[in-house]
Amino acid sequence: MTSTAPDDVTAATRTTRAAAATPTAQLAAATRAAQLAADPEQPIWITLLDPAEVADAAARVDPQAPLAGTAVAVKDNLDLAGHPTTAGCPTLAGRPATASATALRRLTDAGAVVIGKTNLDQFATGLVGTRSPYGACHSAASAAHVSGGSSSGSALAVATGLVPLALGTDTAGSGRVPAAFNGIVGVKPTRGLISTVGVLPACAGLDCVTTFTRTVAGARPALAALTWADPDDPWSRPMPAQPPAGVATRMRVVAVPDRPLDLDPVHETAWRAALRRLRTVAAHVVEVDVTAFLAAARLLYDGPWLAARWAAFGHLLEPDGPHLDPTVRTIVSRGRDIAGPDVFAGLDRLAALRRHTEGVWSDVDALLLPVTPGHPKLAEVAADPVGVNARLGRFTNFVNLLDLCAVAVPAGTRADGLPFGVQFIAPAFADGPLLDLAAQWCGEPVAAPVDAPTGTTTVAVAGAHLTGLPLNHQLVELGGRLTYRARTAPGYRLYRLAGPGLPRPGLVHTGDGPPGGIAVEVWRLPHQAVGALLGTVPAPLGLGSVELDDGSRVTGFLAEEHGVRDAVDVTAAGGWRAALAGGPPGSPAADPPAVRPAGAGAP
Repeated sequence: MTSTAPDDVTAATRTTRAAAATPTAQLAAATRAAQLAADPEQPIWITLLDPAEVADAAARVDPQAPLAGTAVAVKDNLDLAGHPTTAGCPTLAGRPATASATALRRLTDAGAVVIGKTNLDQFATGLVGTRSPYGACHSAASAAHVSGGSSSGSALAVATGLVPLALGTDTAGSGRVPAAFNGIVGVKPTRGLISTVGVLPACAGLDCVTTFTRTVAGARPALAALTWADPDDPWSRPMPAQPPAGVATRMRVVAVPDRPLDLDPVHETAWRAALRRLRTVAAHVVEVDVTAFLAAARLLYDGPWLAARWAAFGHLLEPDGPHLDPTVRTIVSRGRDIAGPDVFAGLDRLAALRRHTEGVWSDVDALLLPVTPGHPKLAEVAADPVGVNARLGRFTNFVNLLDLCAVAVPAGTRADGLPFGVQFIAPAFADGPLLDLAAQWCGEPVAAPVDAPTGTTTVAVAGAHLTGLPLNHQLVELGGRLTYRARTAPGYRLYRLAGPGLPRPGLVHTGDGPPGGIAVEVWRLPHQAVGALLGTVPAPLGLGSVELDDGSRVTGFLAEEHGVRDAVDVTAAGGWRAALAGGPPGSPAADPPAVRPAGAGAP
């Protein structure tokens, strides 16, 4: 059933919030509110379920299930058994799905109840929310500005209070742009963690199922239910029992761009406010060169990945007709003519860019970026539907191409009152710590820390054992886990020790080191591993107590002061990785460090 009865969204939201506490009553209220809120000027829904069907599903919910009675809206490119999956194309409305998408089934198995399927940019191709024969959506905060897409209806269903949870998808940013434009949380997990079986593909190797919620806490139980290695999904991947070596349990070091980002003026002001706020959230903020990230973003539509879209749904774009969005058809039809050599050239280019970006993740936990460069009006999109949309993906398109995870979070409002959103981005499988960082940003409680395993201790390393450096494998092979990145307290100096073989640093507490300290990593190791590690470390290095930037003390590798008399002082580099990047003493400088502390003049 598709509702067309117009009413005020705010009134509908009040109806939902006034519902009784029982799941059945809540769902009945949510269904009624959604029906009342169905507005031709804000076409959130493509299909609303009949209240009797919702009530029947609610009656079967286990009240002890983690999502018991949670009303959920579903983007209409995910299959829902017994209902059509239109993907925003009316000619598909007569084909009911025989089974629900795996992700949706896992949500309903956890107690969630679907109340409707939501509008989207046709075939999930767009970031604006206007490319739909079912009507263009606008921001919850402004009838003149776009809602963002392609998951427009799902974001609006949450932003307007109709449901607490909605599913979207994200290939190029569709789970983050509408979250930013409507002041809510959008989680784009690592590729493959959530099954895409039963999702009409846009670009199968990049597609991700995403969540929209009003808080980070609201996303956690949904993500727990959704995460599963699906043997029927060729793109599915299990969450590793232990995160990759460079992913810290606690995220304390956040990177920001080292140069201006060409934002709209009102967006720029909001971004600068977000940067100031970051310094109250992260222990350390550092500047990085994001050129390679942004170059990767351009590949999604300027490279051969359009051929993947043509392969996925090109057959649905012929013949032309009023059921097709002309912009979507024009863009995707270019994929038909992409030649094989161009595909491999694009893959080679992406591999080169990925390698160029990998060094950033050795020094930082997450990257903070605005979600978009601006927030366009509906009229601006109508005047330039391709150009305006393309600009919106500048900071989002690269995330799936480079195999990263991301969370879009509210960052206040712009001077004109529109919501402003930022995104935290991190390497694959850093999803848990990234959610904690997002929660900290939003002022929410962070997940309770897991008690340290018995028989372990923390050890600070400052040299060749750092992530990505030659001896890091020793920590991993000994069962080590990166706990957090930090800096020493003031008073430490770093030296390049004399001698043949692998370059070695010596960290010494001299009392006159820089106030910003020296970069270190704190690893958790089994007790017996510490002894084994110590046996591999030659003099003048040994274990001692190291004071960190937060005033705590941990065991760490220190050099005896007499052992650095013939060493070169590299303290000015701020850390061993940066010292290595500068090249040996007396030689021309190599490539500049990928990371440097952000000063007062940060962008």
